[in-house]
Amino acid sequence: MYGAYWCPHCADQKKLFGDSFKFISYVECDAKVENGDPEACKKAGIEAYPTWIFSYGTQITGTQKLTKLSELSNCQ
Repeated sequence: MYGAYWCPHCADQKKLFGDSFKFISYVECDAKVENGDPEACKKAGIEAYPTWIFSYGTQITGTQKLTKLSELSNCQ
């Protein structure tokens, strides 16, 4: 998931995962944060937050239901 610390939709997405968000590969796109990597976000073509990019190339944006993410990632 690509996102930004100030993004309310990213915060909503993180809440849906609860403690399990630690298992999500997350890229912070804002350089103001210590671990921010805006270059990675630029390289990935991120234009909206949150953006999910799956290993097979599918990309979706916006807050997603866990069932949809499970289906797209083939992960229960």
